[in-house]
Amino acid sequence: MSKKRLFNDPCGIARALNAVGERWALLVVRELVFGPKRYADLHRGLPQMSQNVLAQRLRDLEADGLVRRRRLGPPASATVYELTERGQELEPVLRALAHWGSRAPLPEDGAAELSVDALLFALRSTFDPALAGELSLRCQLDVAGDRFRITVAGGRLEVDRGEHAAPDAWLTVREAATLRDLVFAGEELHDATERSDTEAAGDTARLAALLRCFPAAVRYPAPQAPGPSDPVSVTVPPRPGSPNTGPSDPAVNAGRRQG
Repeated sequence: MSKKRLFNDPCGIARALNAVGERWALLVVRELVFGPKRYADLHRGLPQMSQNVLAQRLRDLEADGLVRRRRLGPPASATVYELTERGQELEPVLRALAHWGSRAPLPEDGAAELSVDALLFALRSTFDPALAGELSLRCQLDVAGDRFRITVAGGRLEVDRGEHAAPDAWLTVREAATLRDLVFAGEELHDATERSDTEAAGDTARLAALLRCFPAAVRYPAPQAPGPSDPVSVTVPPRPGSPNTGPSDPAVNAGRRQG
């Protein structure tokens, strides 16, 4: 196990970086802002991060009191990671970093996609109250099977996991990239709903207005029109992170070995 490198500097910035300055640490925190996650879900949200590094970062964040491990009771019977109260205090720091970093160029290769949580966090950090005006809306959002409540009222935006009791509008997209195109690449809602991967219902006029409330300093390329369908049948592999394909939790396994 590698020893964490610490700044020998009494400045508050240095002391903060001692806790979250290692590579990937703040992105692990980002993935937990909207609520607890299993190890497999964390790995799915950070696919370019090795499992060994993820396990080490979780151990570090636990040791610094920013993340805790919790066992869910039946019927789930799973271990999840969640932010502690001190860890939750990092959210405004992440928002400021996201706003500041949004002016930097996008990766040139464009290979990496935003995770669902990264995309929803981007909505929080780019929401413009001036564009929302008097808009009031309760939207039920389903992104790749992950459900979120979005509420806009009085120039404020709230986003959290869960379901609205009585939403004004519903938006379901099969992939996070579809929502990204609607919000940051200028795709029109009525164009997206003509495809099988997007569904909208309820007050779609107000829903379309909501999607225009997130200006980006660096916009994503406009989505390309889909080409002709391929007649060749393709076998779709199991979804990563499913109960039968998800990686085991090295952090938990390490704890078992130590215990």
